[in-house]
Amino acid sequence: MSYIFLPDPQKSLTDYDPDYHGELDKAEGKAKLAELGAQLDDMQDYLYASKQHSVLVVLQGMDTAGKDGTIRDVFGYFNALGCNVQAFKAPSEEERDHDFLWRVHKVVPPKGIVSIFNRSHYEDVLAVRVRKLAPKSVWGKRFNHINAFEKLLTDSGTLVLKFFLHISKHEQYERLKARTEDMEKAWKVAASDWEDRKLWDEYQEAYWDVLCKCNSKEAPWYIVPANRKWYRNLAVASVLVEHFKPHVEAWKISLQDRGREGLATISKLDTEE
Repeated sequence: MSYIFLPDPQKSLTDYDPDYHGELDKAEGKAKLAELGAQLDDMQDYLYASKQHSVLVVLQGMDTAGKDGTIRDVFGYFNALGCNVQAFKAPSEEERDHDFLWRVHKVVPPKGIVSIFNRSHYEDVLAVRVRKLAPKSVWGKRFNHINAFEKLLTDSGTLVLKFFLHISKHEQYERLKARTEDMEKAWKVAASDWEDRKLWDEYQEAYWDVLCKCNSKEAPWYIVPANRKWYRNLAVASVLVEHFKPHVEAWKISLQDRGREGLATISKLDTEE
């Protein structure tokens, strides 16, 4: 069963139901996530030890879409030694003195490591565009730069997986409202969250451009129905397992070869007690 949607340029974001959950209920979804989580735990061990590939996971979505929750609930199955999170805020003065991808390239994952980008280089064609921080003559060229950058990463052995966490405008309102009414969660809400909400349609249009213009077989975008948090987690985990599976055997063989080399070296040593 497919838990996610793929971008179709003949459609728009309004054609994708953020409340979709197949025929699953919450209990079934959580049980399936636990099964996938156990698989990811094993697969990441092979990825980390073999150092044949690195993995870059991009999480994008409107405010409250669940980027932090996805990191906690899905990547919590990963060994922290081989996993890190990068959060991209407004660029610093030093970062603004370089090209827009400079700060991103510095933190792409080395072999064996999974890096999760909580927001990413895509903000430079999303927020920059919607908030009119730069003219179209600037941000419009960045789609090609991003595609070339991601092609460089995939050619270098990085698995690039990009997730758009798709929630409805009403669901966002309910989540923002819940946070403002709960003092234990109020710190999560900023005035900019409500300000950006007024630009919902503009963001949806900008996201659709991103999903269509920067989508490739090697670095695909996945549209994740995210109104239901449990389903969001299941969908993301299922894609990770799907992309890891074709490489697991090669990772295992690499480790077996390394083990044989190690044993050959040890056999030449005096290992008597």
